Amino acid sequence: MKARQKRLIFILVGLAILGLATWLVFNALGNNMSYFYSPTEVVQKKAPENHVFRLGGMVVNDSVQRGKELTVRFAVTDTANVVNVEYTGILPDLFEEGQGVIAQGKLADSGIFVASEVLAKHDENYMPPEVADALKKAGMKPGGGKQ
Repeated sequence: MKARQKRLIFILVGLAILGLATWLVFNALGNNMSYFYSPTEVVQKKAPENHVFRLGGMVVNDSVQRGKELTVRFAVTDTANVVNVEYTGILPDLFEEGQGVIAQGKLADSGIFVASEVLAKHDENYMPPEVADALKKAGMKPGGGKQ
């Protein structure tokens, strides 16, 4: 085989390996992405059924129920619709009713959102941007009350 043919084969094999590596990276990134959905989008079935996503809104007052072990049930709303959430684990110290929250997990067949992680605001002025946008779309001020 001539040197020119060896170089061509080397380049083609290198491009094939680079293409495979690129495909693997993008495939892994696509499978690990979790998108944000508001309770209204979940109720309208715009959220994926068998994929992890983030649900954000305000914790409904008087909805927190503590069960056996570390299981907690609560409801999240964007003032238009409500989605029930179930979480097993330790909630953030700043988690409380009437405050902004983002939960990451999957929607169960029963319609309950089973969270694997719950994130709460970090001070009285902060609200996750996704939650603030969802509340604005629902006609509510991010701090509470109608616009």
